[in-house]
Amino acid sequence: MTKLSGPMLAPATGGAPRRIVVLLHGYGADGTDLIALGRHWQAILPDALFVAPNAPDFIPDYPAGRMWFPISSELPVRRLEGVRAASVVVAEFLADLWEQTGLGAGDTILAGFSQGAMVSLHAGLALETPLLGIIGFSGAFLPPDNFPTVKPPVCLVHGDLDTVVDVEMSISAETALREAQLDVRLHISPGAGHMIAADGLEFADAFITEQVKARV
Repeated sequence: MTKLSGPMLAPATGGAPRRIVVLLHGYGADGTDLIALGRHWQAILPDALFVAPNAPDFIPDYPAGRMWFPISSELPVRRLEGVRAASVVVAEFLADLWEQTGLGAGDTILAGFSQGAMVSLHAGLALETPLLGIIGFSGAFLPPDNFPTVKPPVCLVHGDLDTVVDVEMSISAETALREAQLDVRLHISPGAGHMIAADGLEFADAFITEQVKARV
């Protein structure tokens, strides 16, 4: 069974975690690429454990990079198969975290960038219990078979000049999620490419703050 591991940040409070934020990196990166988001979000979630697992597979001929699934799988059905397989691994990782911490889905935010956003949306919406929130930066939505069994709040952020994952992917995701009656918010960063722009990060900050206040 594949076991994930990667950089972690303990709660800034120094105590036991009351929440968990799992950060899924994009294609060609690893957990160190997104753990900086944890450092930023510690100001909002000082009692959270931040974990940025490395994707399980290395990219052929590019040993420093990892992937959740091969991007050569361009046919929609093959891309969906890759997301499904990665989501199973992520679900097992979440289950292990919850067992170790005594926390659960309602205490957990799942966030990802690009390919990591695709896996976050699929994995988070395939769970039996809704998460505290899902955040997808520059991603796309490939619905799980049981969609929409759970309806966690979702935040989507995308640059309008993204040439890697077209912004239309997030616009389509918002439409699909809204039609399924999920609480979904979309922010499009003007002039931004395949990146997390400052205004998009602020939008995600506000989303997290809102979800935490709603659970107090």
